[in-house]
Amino acid sequence: MAGNLKILLVDDNPMILGMLRHELAELAPVTTANNGADALAHAIEETPDLIIADYQMPGFDGRQLVERLKTRPATAKIPIILLATRADISEKLRFMQDKVEDFVEKPFFVNEAVSRVKRVLDRLALEKMAKEAPGETVLRGSLAQMNVIDLLQSLELGRKTCALGISNNGEHCDLFFTEGQISHAIYGDLKGDDAVYKVLGWTAGNFQINFEASSSETTTTKSTQGLLMEGLRLLDEANRDAEDNA
Repeated sequence: MAGNLKILLVDDNPMILGMLRHELAELAPVTTANNGADALAHAIEETPDLIIADYQMPGFDGRQLVERLKTRPATAKIPIILLATRADISEKLRFMQDKVEDFVEKPFFVNEAVSRVKRVLDRLALEKMAKEAPGETVLRGSLAQMNVIDLLQSLELGRKTCALGISNNGEHCDLFFTEGQISHAIYGDLKGDDAVYKVLGWTAGNFQINFEASSSETTTTKSTQGLLMEGLRLLDEANRDAEDNA
C-alpha cells in the first residue's frame, strides 16, 4: 500500500545506506543522500513523503537537517525518522521528540528497523488515501494492500477515532477505535478481545474505515498493542499445533 510514497534515506555510512535501501525498496521508491546538505537539496527539489536520516554525520548532522527542514514551509511537515544511539536519544535528542516521527536506536537489526519504518509508511498511506478523496468519510481498500495487523498499527499510530469494518469470505468484523485504542469489537457472537484475535490472521478480503463512526460500548480489556501481542502469540501457537498434527 505504501508503493505510492517516496522515501529519502540519509546516511554517511555506505554499508548501512546500501542495506537499508535494499530492504526499504520493497516498501517504496528510495532516494539516497550521504550527507545532510545533499539531503536538504533533495527534499527541496522533490519533496519525499518520509525522511530517514542518521543523527551522527560529519558537518551537517541529522539534528541540523531536521531544524533546516522545519524552518521551510515546503518541507516543514515531512515526517522524519532519526537513527541514533540510545545515549544520543536520551541525552541530546530529547527536546526533538515533538519534531520527529520516531527514533530507531542504533545498533539495530535491519528487519526491526524496516518494520518500524513500515508502520509509519502504512499510516502515511492511509492519510494520503483520505486526502485524495476529499469529502469522503469512508475509506475503502483491500487487505491484499494492507493486512489487518498493519491496519490496526496504523490506526493506533495515527491516534484515530473511527470504525474499521473488515470482510473475508462472507465473514465480517467491526472494530471501533478511540484515540488509536480498540475499545469495542464484534465478530458474529464474539465481542471484545476474542473478536480481535479471530481476524488478526486475515490477509485477504476488504476493509472500510469510517472516520465519523464511533461506539460508546467498551468490550476490550487490553490496549491495541496488548491485543496484537496476545493475538500474535495465539496465532503462533495455533500454527505450531497445526504443524505438530500434520
